[in-house]
Amino acid sequence: MRKHSRALVALVLGSSMILGACSGGGQAASTEAPKAAETTAAPESKAEESKAEETSAEAQGGEMSHDELVEAAKKEGKLVVYSTTSRVSTAAENFEKLYGIKVETANLKDGELVEKISLEVGGGVNGADMVLCQDGARVYGELITPGYLVNYVPETLKDQIPEENQNPLVFQFVDKVFIFNSENSTDAPVTNIWQLTEPEWKDRVQFKNPNQEGVNSNFLTMLTSDEWSGKIADAYKEYYGKDIELTTENAGYEWMQAFFNNTVLGTSDSTIAENVGTKGQKDQLIGLFVLSKTRYVETKDLALATAPDMAPFSGFYYPIYAQLTSNAQNVNAAKLFIEYLMTAEGFEPWSSDVGSYSGNLQVPCNPADKDMTYWAPRLVREDPQYVYENRAQVEEFVNNLIN
Repeated sequence: MRKHSRALVALVLGSSMILGACSGGGQAASTEAPKAAETTAAPESKAEESKAEETSAEAQGGEMSHDELVEAAKKEGKLVVYSTTSRVSTAAENFEKLYGIKVETANLKDGELVEKISLEVGGGVNGADMVLCQDGARVYGELITPGYLVNYVPETLKDQIPEENQNPLVFQFVDKVFIFNSENSTDAPVTNIWQLTEPEWKDRVQFKNPNQEGVNSNFLTMLTSDEWSGKIADAYKEYYGKDIELTTENAGYEWMQAFFNNTVLGTSDSTIAENVGTKGQKDQLIGLFVLSKTRYVETKDLALATAPDMAPFSGFYYPIYAQLTSNAQNVNAAKLFIEYLMTAEGFEPWSSDVGSYSGNLQVPCNPADKDMTYWAPRLVREDPQYVYENRAQVEEFVNNLIN
């Protein structure tokens, strides 16, 4: 039977359509997606193909200096951006003040963005010039592979952005970490993920339903990879002093089976954070949710602390990609906005909070946080190709556990 967090369920069900897509949180949603232009007629399909090739060529050219790019961008029309993070509206306002280029933003849930781009670009409809998108499995399989998105790395920043973050270009990383109620002690109650499968933690672990957020499904899928299933098997032996006996395909599946037996599924990371951090609990709770919710310690008087040294991982982190659309009408403006977002000034709406990190690791994170050199070795990183190729099998397995 599917289990749900007890508190505020009715409220969350009504509001999760808004909250679920906002990786940053705390910002008002931007405008609804602009209406698409009329679909290009079938006889003009060659023109659409030519436009896609032109966009790709421009993205890969890299011959313009920053000043030349600014000049070219100012000659174009209004930039249209679809995004899964609502804070893009603040960045767009700052960008417009800096360059005088108007930007229209649309805040969409991850699945909505994938479907909208597929329909518009695939159907020859002029919509977004660029996107900020998450859920690597669907982005890779449904948008990048068919050529609906075009990668662009700002020439001025190529030596600052790590190569592994360049294709597809990672605009932002967001991390979800095991966080516990720290009212009585700030010492982590667990140091190994297998402890969370023990009877004493029954119904004391909370996690957002993976069917409601693609990045959670991607995380679970990564656990079945050779690398992570091997690490999970090693952690089992470290904790129990013996080799794991498999009843499933590998140790990743084995841990998921035991984990979901103990876990209460929620519909919102915000609600889970409140459930875990509420003071006066009889039984200490722990959850796996976005690190940014630790701001509730101050804003909602909660007791929350991270468990950063669990074996073999303390959570996971996922990318939000910045990509041009292959039928972008304002390519240079989109390229300039991507360049801006990859700087400290452009990333400020996100770095104002913990749990948010630029794909350009030279851009500092929030001073109250630790940077990715600290978090990356402790967390599972999403591989878009692997999760695209394997998520369906993992989702079927998980659904048999939680439904």
